[in-house]
Amino acid sequence: MTKITPQLVKELREKTGAGMGDCKKALEENDCDMKQAIEYLRKKGAASAAKRADRSANEGIIDAKTSADYRNAVILELNCETDFVARNEGFSQYASTLTDAVLDSGVKTVEELMALSYKGDTIQGMHNEILAKLAENIQVRRFETLRDGFITSYIHPGSKLAVLLEVTDTDFSDEAKSKLRDIAMQIAAMNPAFIDRNSVSEATLAKEKEIYIEQAINEGKKQDIAEKIAEGRIGKFFQESCLVEQVFVKDSKMVVGDILKQLKEDTGKDIKVLNFRRYFLGESLED
Repeated sequence: MTKITPQLVKELREKTGAGMGDCKKALEENDCDMKQAIEYLRKKGAASAAKRADRSANEGIIDAKTSADYRNAVILELNCETDFVARNEGFSQYASTLTDAVLDSGVKTVEELMALSYKGDTIQGMHNEILAKLAENIQVRRFETLRDGFITSYIHPGSKLAVLLEVTDTDFSDEAKSKLRDIAMQIAAMNPAFIDRNSVSEATLAKEKEIYIEQAINEGKKQDIAEKIAEGRIGKFFQESCLVEQVFVKDSKMVVGDILKQLKEDTGKDIKVLNFRRYFLGESLED
């Protein structure tokens, strides 16, 4: 049997991030064959993951990226158990690799992503490595892609909140791109539920109006007065919930719709918000 040296253990530890004892055992089990020892540790990481699967993964990273031409984009949430791991460089690099892989491949599900061959390995293989290295329950919770318009991204400092904003496809100046980023920041800060009034369903409006009427009646108002009050509150609902009607966070004298008008002046084209995605770490996924 080949002799296990401290240098071999150190090399394996640097390659995998696994503990000293685990590295020594992997070398013992595989007659100091480095490649087989790495595979052994990766398998051990995958096996350990099953034991960690019932542990809560509420920390992590939100990552978002656009392609160089701004026509493709992805937003992704990668979860772990502790903020300590979330701030680990290897964890953040893994999250970045995942978003790159989705952006490059166009996969639609977590299962497709894990099965993907990427940069000489599979994503599942990379996942097993990070599990072995960090010894926490690590999960790709969700991701989405946008591919129809011109897309900009924004990641809030701390990487726990990110936004994709998709608008009418055209060529934008650097100044116009800066305005689009401001709108993405608006979405991060104000969390609109809809793009505009046309995006609000009749059922949602009916429910809101019902609530406002009942509130007014409980305040002692008669039915006809309560209905008029409800109409006024519906207007406020639109202003708070619809992106284009929200007061612009960088200038309270403007609404987001005014920024879109400025973009029309800049580009000579009617610029509309087509879509947006806002991911906040750990938020409920229920409607």
